[in-house]
Amino acid sequence: MTVVSRGGREWPLTERIGAGSEGMVYAVGHGGSLVAKLVPDPADPVAFRRRVERLVRQRREPRAVRLLAGTPQRVAWPLAAVRVLRAGIEGYLMPDLRRDFLPFTALLTPAGRREALPGATWTTGLAAAGALARLLADLHAEGYVVGDLNPDNLWADAQGRVGMADVDSWQFTDGRDTFPGRMRTSGYTAPERMSPGPGPAPPAAESVTGTGPGERRTPVAPTVPPDESTDVFALAVLVHQLLMSGLHPFAGHPADGAYLSLDDNVLHGRCRLLDRTSVMLPRSAPPADLLPRALDTLLRAAFDGGPRPPAAVWAEELAAARAPGRLTVCAERTTHVHTVERPWCPWCDQARRGTDSYPERA
Repeated sequence: MTVVSRGGREWPLTERIGAGSEGMVYAVGHGGSLVAKLVPDPADPVAFRRRVERLVRQRREPRAVRLLAGTPQRVAWPLAAVRVLRAGIEGYLMPDLRRDFLPFTALLTPAGRREALPGATWTTGLAAAGALARLLADLHAEGYVVGDLNPDNLWADAQGRVGMADVDSWQFTDGRDTFPGRMRTSGYTAPERMSPGPGPAPPAAESVTGTGPGERRTPVAPTVPPDESTDVFALAVLVHQLLMSGLHPFAGHPADGAYLSLDDNVLHGRCRLLDRTSVMLPRSAPPADLLPRALDTLLRAAFDGGPRPPAAVWAEELAAARAPGRLTVCAERTTHVHTVERPWCPWCDQARRGTDSYPERA
């Protein structure tokens, strides 16, 4: 296929490298630095085109320039609105984050780390959690709301740096116009955004570490907009997964009935952090008490229904958790890193129960 910009410039598309609930991503040319996201059937084609055009224009504004500063670039910002010749399919060009990052999910499981990031330890997860919190704090400071923060639109590298894609689904303002957040992902949606609005409720699905087929993105009712607080809920879920070897904070079989979905557990507050008796987890799950006290407190505050600490507070506490003298290496296995607040290694505890989240290399 070939895509063309408003000004008539053409780019050839080669292989398809990804697909989601809204569109598909293609490589541009051979060995280039761009990819193209195409959305064949947007709910409102005119609104989608306006959204992309405004984001392309905002790339030159100070708030976007500040977000895009630094190397590697943290956000795959839309660079040009394009359409497929003779097909009328709309989309946009953006930087190819594969040049600097790997899919975020590589950090969330022992198998993913072993294959893609063999040197990753708990320190890497802490670094990625801190980088994600800092990026989210920077986005909020510039007036953007992600709205659908989840592993599928995130990237990470061996140093724990983080990148983000799917900018076209963000909520933002441009002059007097507001472009609302349009999507939600099961397992990463704050309970206050789960009202399905008119019509049938969207089908539930599991997160990347659940027992189902993978998380599902669905449109949300326009009366339930995202905000900074709902972004922080998703941030807390992701921090928990990064520090608990992929375990979702609301994972587990309910103690009070049948398991339905992660979203059902969220709505009913079934979370080991809040109430250890609310869910049943396998013995191989990481110990509940492996987190530094400050991070444990932030997670509880994000999930207990009260005001959620802002992303900037998360960034500060996560940086403090990695400060000199705050981490120690296990005397038995050098791949086991943990907080000094814990007098013995939580990963050895987990390994003795049958699963080692950070095994030594063969």
